[in-house]
Amino acid sequence: MNRRTFLCGLTLGAVAAPLAAEAQGKVPLVGFLDPHSPSVAAPYHDAFRQGLREHGYVDGQNIKIEYRWAEGKDEQLPDLAAELVRLQVNVMVTGGPQATRAATGATRGIPIVMVAVGANPIKMRLVASLARPGGNVTGSTLLSPELSAKRLQLLKELVPKLARVAVLWNSANPAKHQDWEETQVAARALGVVVQSVEVQRPEQFEPADAAITRDRPDALVVLDDSLMFRHRKRIAEFAAKNRLPTVCASKEYADAGSLMSYSSNLLDDFRRAATYVDKILKGAKPADLPVEQPTKFELVINMKTAKALGLTIPQTLLLRADQLIE
Repeated sequence: MNRRTFLCGLTLGAVAAPLAAEAQGKVPLVGFLDPHSPSVAAPYHDAFRQGLREHGYVDGQNIKIEYRWAEGKDEQLPDLAAELVRLQVNVMVTGGPQATRAATGATRGIPIVMVAVGANPIKMRLVASLARPGGNVTGSTLLSPELSAKRLQLLKELVPKLARVAVLWNSANPAKHQDWEETQVAARALGVVVQSVEVQRPEQFEPADAAITRDRPDALVVLDDSLMFRHRKRIAEFAAKNRLPTVCASKEYADAGSLMSYSSNLLDDFRRAATYVDKILKGAKPADLPVEQPTKFELVINMKTAKALGLTIPQTLLLRADQLIE
């Protein structure tokens, strides 16, 4: 090696070394958009951070998470999504269909990992297909065609003479219209009449309670979304007061006092979101990452509520339950 080559190599090395160090030292920025408050969503975000740790990421060290909370005000989600876009996050994680829709309205370039989307992401035009999303959105959906039917079947097994069921849902949430349609189809197959009880704002719960009480259904089904989730304890108390067996979408409702829940495990869903983040940060494109659908479901029964309602849970249900809350 001649002197000129050696000096040139030294110069290039001196330039390259800081560039490489800068590239290695650049901490990925993850934006997390959530319709809830930090206290409500804490267990799920803990699960997400646990998933990141499993892939070697520690918040505040080699990755940074910027949270934006709508605090129950879904109308703020578009502005919060725009804030994360302005921060130039490397990837955005969204909790639920409304947050995901807000994120897609804010950016078509930043990768989006959706979690806990209880609706058909194809019908919502979030992805082209589950196998090949085709755009900047991937992640997981809670949607499973048999869920609505299964929840009604559980009620029918518990209340053999089940004839009328009130369905409490947020009609202001476009994603929930799919749930309502599927519930109607399932009800017809079981010979059950369903009563639509729509709530769009917290102050509408009282009129909804009055409508349910007036029509005296045999049971209650709750279609989950951020509004219902925030008021899950209130819903459980109303059902208990009116002796209504209730089936809901996630374990958290049963924890709050509702009789039963049947769904995938939300904590696992949030933990697995970290796998998508890891793949995207390593160069994978959301368009090529298939959307996950739930394959395992949990049946949770609140035995304390069953006793208060004077219900004897059939042995067949007890044996199938993943958890009994005593």
